[in-house]
Amino acid sequence: MYTDPIADFLTRVRNASMAGHRVVDIPGSNLKREMTKILFDQGYILSYKFEEDKVQGNIKIALKYDPQTKEPVIRKIERISKPGLRKYAGADELPRVLNGLGIAIVSTSHGVMTGKQAQQDNVGGEVLCYVY
Repeated sequence: MYTDPIADFLTRVRNASMAGHRVVDIPGSNLKREMTKILFDQGYILSYKFEEDKVQGNIKIALKYDPQTKEPVIRKIERISKPGLRKYAGADELPRVLNGLGIAIVSTSHGVMTGKQAQQDNVGGEVLCYVY
């Protein structure tokens, strides 16, 4: 049993991409499903599949690599708000990641979304992670 499932999700994706794996399996949850959808919509992963085999299910993520250099598209993925120190930001305080080239995934009262979407909807929330 792990205490921080979001950090486990991010670590599995980071390790698989750095090792050059094509697919990574992750135990599912609703929050992880929403984060996976955001990564797909923003172009950081190739595809995903939700498998409902157990109580919580499973998420299969196909990682994306640059065709010429074979470098992973996800250069860095890091946890910001941790169980020991939560990081919250208002709608006007949401961070810009890598001067707009990366994304911040934010958990708001309107659901999980990118920092840019949260600013447009004028909602703040917990800054979960940065991806670039």
